[in-house]
Amino acid sequence: MNVTENGKKKSRKHCSDSGCCQRDSAEHEGHDRALTDKMITENNNTDADSGVDGLLEQILEPENLNRAYKQVKKKKGSHGVDGMEVEHLLQYFKDNGKALRNSILEGKYRPKPVRRVEIPKDNGKKRQLGIPTVVDRVVQQAIQQVLSPIYEPKFSDTSYGFRPKRSAHDALRKCKEYADEGYTYVVDMDLEKFFDTVSQSKMIEILSRTVKDGRVISLIHKYLRAGAIVDWKFEETSEGLTQGGNLSPLCSNIMLNELDKELEKRGIRFVRYADDMQLFAKTKRSAERIMDHILPFIEWKLKLRVNREKTSVAYIGHIKFLGYGFYPSKGELKLRVHGKSVTKMKNKIREITSRNNGISYDELKLKLKQYVIGWVNYFKMANMKYLLQCTDEWLRRRLRTFIWKRWKKTKTRYKRLIQLGFNHPNAFKYANTRKGYWHVAGSQILNCSITNNRLRESGYLFFSDRYKTVNV
Repeated sequence: MNVTENGKKKSRKHCSDSGCCQRDSAEHEGHDRALTDKMITENNNTDADSGVDGLLEQILEPENLNRAYKQVKKKKGSHGVDGMEVEHLLQYFKDNGKALRNSILEGKYRPKPVRRVEIPKDNGKKRQLGIPTVVDRVVQQAIQQVLSPIYEPKFSDTSYGFRPKRSAHDALRKCKEYADEGYTYVVDMDLEKFFDTVSQSKMIEILSRTVKDGRVISLIHKYLRAGAIVDWKFEETSEGLTQGGNLSPLCSNIMLNELDKELEKRGIRFVRYADDMQLFAKTKRSAERIMDHILPFIEWKLKLRVNREKTSVAYIGHIKFLGYGFYPSKGELKLRVHGKSVTKMKNKIREITSRNNGISYDELKLKLKQYVIGWVNYFKMANMKYLLQCTDEWLRRRLRTFIWKRWKKTKTRYKRLIQLGFNHPNAFKYANTRKGYWHVAGSQILNCSITNNRLRESGYLFFSDRYKTVNV
């Protein structure tokens, strides 16, 4: 699929008249004035008309745009402010691909605002996400695909977030390596609302040191300043990166790479995964000294905010990093599932197995299977055999509670108990019990009828069973 095929005559005329091929009938009324009222300019270090290395042409090459389109389509995702779904992208590019490319090359392209949504965090607060339009996601992905190979060699070896062939597990292994070498005290760094508070002027300054094509810098700046639609009202975005945009992960690494290089220059061992960072020292006093010296650099040089209340010096066994905890055993450091991660997991299981959610048995099995596989795959590095055994006992009781309530009527319960091997007197007695759901689920009535093996044979997956397969 060539996303830069010639568009229809009507589409080209539309783009020519508006100066922006994206401004179609799907855009909400009142948004286009917010997009075109003022021009976005760069600082004095950037010539927006300069194409020194032809980087913009590389971004807009048909092959790169096709790859970007496929990535956006693969990830799916929700629509932006214009209402266009991912399924409509192919036809849009067939009709408007050439006009879109020309408008970007001519510097006339104006990204649309992101659609602002809020998702709950573990602490009860909410995280703000910005959902760009699907067209803007393709353009951002195309930029990311060209810039990423340029910046990747510049990044630190102990930076693991949003990077190819690197994972949270690699970051945890590095933490364990440092601790085994004696670096058991850490500065648990907490950057306050990192994505929301990044200085855009500092971001552009750092980008301009490497990216010499001013048109690319100008395009990225437009995305930073595109604004957001909140409750049908336009809000400016004078600071921060759009958490949810395809460019944001790369931009966050470019910004925090400045901190990485400063730490390397000072000889400080660290592990960073996105904006989660641990700085390592051999003694508590050394760690405190590191914290005192590095905070001014973060706040004054990078213009980032540090949460002083949450940033602290602690023994590595007392911290939480990427959902894991650490504990010493037989002269080495081992990994465990942090208590907060266990609580979060149990809350999710409660949600899936709720007696009142009205889902079918097949849907329950599918949701449970997907969650168990994903959770165990992520926490497979932890020593958690006993934890999972206890969790499975609790999970099976919840499943029996779910099933017992679904049987509901005395006649249905009697019939099911007979099928599961009870004789008539016991089946009749148990079917007429007045005990509560949770009590019955933990009694011999269901433990002897809905056995563990019968649950497995029915298609329910348990944590311990999955853990055995990933630790063979």
